[in-house]
Amino acid sequence: MSYGTLAVVGNFTYPSTSTSNPNPKVSISNSTQRRKEFVSLLKNCKDANQILPIHAKIIRTGCDQDPFILFELLRLSSTLSSVNYASTIFQLVHNPNVFLYTALIDGFVSAGSYSDGISLYFQMINRFIVPDKYVITSVLKACGSRFALREGKEVHCQASKLGLSSNRSITMKLMEFYGKCGEFDDARKVFDKMTERDVVASTIVINCFLDHGLVEQAIEVFDRVRVKDTVCWTAMIDGLVRNGEMNMALEMFREMQKENMRPNEVTIVCVLSACSQLGALGLGRWVHSYIGKHHRIELNHFVGGALISMYSRCGDIDEAERIFAMMKERNVITFNLMISGLAMHGKSIQAIEIFRGMIKQGLLPTSVTFVAILNACSHGGLVNLGLEMFHSMSRDYGIPPQIEHYGCIVDLLGRVGHLKEAYNFIQNMEIAPDHVILGSLLSACKIHGNFELGEQVARILMNHGVVDSGTYVLLANVYASSGKWKEAAQIRAKMKEGGIQKEPGCSSIEVNNEIHEFLLGDLRHPQKEKIYNKLEELNQVLKEAGHIPATDAVLHDIEDWEKEQALAIHSERLAICYGLISTKPCTTIRVVKNLRVCDDCHSMIKLIAKITGRKIVVRDRKRFHHFENGNCSCGDYW
Repeated sequence: MSYGTLAVVGNFTYPSTSTSNPNPKVSISNSTQRRKEFVSLLKNCKDANQILPIHAKIIRTGCDQDPFILFELLRLSSTLSSVNYASTIFQLVHNPNVFLYTALIDGFVSAGSYSDGISLYFQMINRFIVPDKYVITSVLKACGSRFALREGKEVHCQASKLGLSSNRSITMKLMEFYGKCGEFDDARKVFDKMTERDVVASTIVINCFLDHGLVEQAIEVFDRVRVKDTVCWTAMIDGLVRNGEMNMALEMFREMQKENMRPNEVTIVCVLSACSQLGALGLGRWVHSYIGKHHRIELNHFVGGALISMYSRCGDIDEAERIFAMMKERNVITFNLMISGLAMHGKSIQAIEIFRGMIKQGLLPTSVTFVAILNACSHGGLVNLGLEMFHSMSRDYGIPPQIEHYGCIVDLLGRVGHLKEAYNFIQNMEIAPDHVILGSLLSACKIHGNFELGEQVARILMNHGVVDSGTYVLLANVYASSGKWKEAAQIRAKMKEGGIQKEPGCSSIEVNNEIHEFLLGDLRHPQKEKIYNKLEELNQVLKEAGHIPATDAVLHDIEDWEKEQALAIHSERLAICYGLISTKPCTTIRVVKNLRVCDDCHSMIKLIAKITGRKIVVRDRKRFHHFENGNCSCGDYW
């Protein structure tokens, strides 16, 4: 291929090729005019339907080998139409150059067809076409996304031989590629060779570490960045949230505020996500007020959805509903979040009303929508409606039920005591049940006292293969509930042999924008003496009020007085006691627990709410409990 003069198309310096004129009668000026006309038409295309007639005209006029027109046609087809259509066009090109290869490789990468992009790049190399910095950055992105280490290293070698490895764009992509493949030494070598190790390069390295759960290494790089921008702070906060380091994420956000660095929309959503996980309502409210003061952050689907999720998960469902009502535009994700939030709080009827409102607006429900609405039916014990919703998924909306949807129905039937029906439902499922579904039925058998069916389900679970710590504990508890201490001990021994640790109960409470965590019998808190004095005082008041500890909730073969002691120091009780001594009278106490609230704690919290005149909101693993005036929103079924 011989190259003539240089021309600029898009962001590329595009060399023209000396091709013979397919129609000798057409002058060069006419050919140039047609080229400009077609390129302009293609650039103005807004949807795929506009491409076909233009392409047809290009072929009829004999311009189908013009590299300028082909470049725009390939780029646009990949974006608006189909990368397969673009690939068909490319196959008909007689002598494709590096720019046409780049256009199609970009198309493959954008479409997620990384292997095709990598293959096309090496086809180009085999045809002795010299790559440039644009195509190298594109194929490196494909190699990183595909974890194609060998191919990516070859591209790195080619870039080095061509003297392009020091190019900033390529250097950035090389760090990203090695980071995604877990080759941190190579990523660090590329980083160390950079003449300008600025905040952008550092942010890429930080993301690489965080993507692989290497939080300490990411913090080490972050701390060495002298001038941090909003993107760098946001990357660090987002990575901490993704790695479950919620407290660290919130502390990082506080440091960001001290540095007078303004958060952007993404930062706000990351912080709200951390607040949601921790139940940090106070800080979540502060972030909400920040959004109100800074008008450049709009209440769009992204931010509005994060606020709805935060308020729902932090126990203020009324404020979540207010945000939902304020939003000018709502999409299906917004509706899903609102339905899910209402379901968690036991507001099943309101959740169904929101669902019906969404349908009236012409929005089509998704698979996630049905998980949310089936959960609402389950929490409300709405069996007939739940089954109707389940069947309407495939019948009315063409959505095949997934394991989560089947699980919701098993949970619903189990809640209302239809255990045999739930068992038969599992037997007739179109997909194999997992340990979560079987565990849900086993839990229902325990609650309703059907130990015969429970043992049957337990045997299926033991033969299932994949069983987590929670399921093992549930199995042991079912045996213990029926007085089969030997079998319960065998399950616990099996856990010990397999090195399976029981997840410890942990409860947290937010006081003055600070999260306080408690474990069973925790003695770490600086105010432990006051907390345990309050606990002792409450135990005495509860005893006088007629509360009898439900010792059957302690599923170990020990004396009743030992069981009472074990119950008295559950983590949620310690959190509530701290809330009582550190907050003003009549204020709501909000506690987040990682496990299910036990029967005795549930009864005790109802009495505490009644005696103290407090509203106590507890979020456990599955739902919210609103304790007020001696009652609970769950209706004593959870």
